[in-house]
Amino acid sequence: MRERAIAVTRPPAFTTEQMPWGHLVWQVSGSLGNSDEMTLGRCVLEPGQANGRHFHPNCDELLEVLDGSIVHTWDAEEVAMERGDIISVPAGVVHNARNVGEGRANLLICFSSAWRETTPVQ
Repeated sequence: MRERAIAVTRPPAFTTEQMPWGHLVWQVSGSLGNSDEMTLGRCVLEPGQANGRHFHPNCDELLEVLDGSIVHTWDAEEVAMERGDIISVPAGVVHNARNVGEGRANLLICFSSAWRETTPVQ
């Protein structure tokens, strides 16, 4: 069995990535040095905005809607999601989220790799 250290990370250590559609807040990852196995963050989508279609070649993604209303699209499918809904997206599946509500959509995102990779799709 491998020894692992317990890591407490406080908000000042989080990193924020500004995007044209909102922003990402990274809380746990290999680059932050607080996990060797997972990435955890929040995605904030501004009203009427969508993140670009993309896939993760090296990890699965779990996404929970914390606040707001989105439509999550993958392949040729889509589903409306609201607070409390969770979607599990396997590695390699092209997907994205679109905010269909009047306020910001706040999403919890978790990945099965501490070194999450993202590949945009045009």
